[in-house]
Amino acid sequence: MKMSYEKPYSVYITTNAERTVLYTGVTNDLATRLVEHYLNKGTSKSFAGKYFCYHLIYFERYENINDAIAREKEIKRWR
Repeated sequence: MKMSYEKPYSVYITTNAERTVLYTGVTNDLATRLVEHYLNKGTSKSFAGKYFCYHLIYFERYENINDAIAREKEIKRWR
């Protein structure tokens, strides 16, 4: 029996309260990641924290990390 070590991954987009900044990321635990963004709000530890990007506006689920990363890169190229 072959075991799979792949976890479901989420590609997600968050924004600030004014909806003027977008942050796109990948995680295997979306709920925890959103809490981390919220707890880091207003700090310079990260882009999302610096710009208060903790409001989830969109996400997609993927079984394979490589697919999730490819999608994140595709979204980050959008204008």
